[in-house]
Amino acid sequence: MQIAIVLFDRFTALDAVGPYEMLCRLPGAETVFVAQQPGPVRNDHGDLRLVADRRLEEVPAPDIVVVPGGPGQSAQMENETLLGWLRSAHATSTWTTSVCTGSLLLAAAGLLKGRRATSHWLALDSLAAFGAEPTRERVVSDGKFITAAGVSAGIDMGLTLVGRVAGDEHAQAVQLGAEYDPQPPYDAGSPHKAPAEIVDKLRARSRFILQ
Repeated sequence: MQIAIVLFDRFTALDAVGPYEMLCRLPGAETVFVAQQPGPVRNDHGDLRLVADRRLEEVPAPDIVVVPGGPGQSAQMENETLLGWLRSAHATSTWTTSVCTGSLLLAAAGLLKGRRATSHWLALDSLAAFGAEPTRERVVSDGKFITAAGVSAGIDMGLTLVGRVAGDEHAQAVQLGAEYDPQPPYDAGSPHKAPAEIVDKLRARSRFILQ
């Protein structure tokens, strides 16, 4: 089983690493980081780099596709090299997944028309412009698509997929091994729970035009 995690300039690190930490523990899995050009790829803060071992065209038919999001997603929305690869990889994949605004790249490739999907809460409404059905859930499954909401939701997406592929017992073992037992010090992880002034502050500086 080959898992391809896509990288592009200014991706969000946890969007890629969160699912990786879950999915790399699938039995017999080979995980590869891919990009338009091989080599180090900067995250959205510019102070962390992951190495893409292979070009997109060198990984034509992965079993699982993982598309992270991040501020750099905006610059990729008309990148036909990436979008074309997503379309061709999806044609033969077993699972096509995304985290955060990575779902907008799947949508821009024309893959989410008529599909339920999620994204970061600030970007969620943008999915509708591509014919997708925005869904306010942390992890959304529709056919072979699994999309995750913002950043940390990629861990839940990865663990969900581990359960689908390898069964509940294996997924629970992966969860326990990672000691993934979230107990955050604040209950402000969604716009419905966070103080209104914090929600408004994040909306005001968002790169997305919100309705």
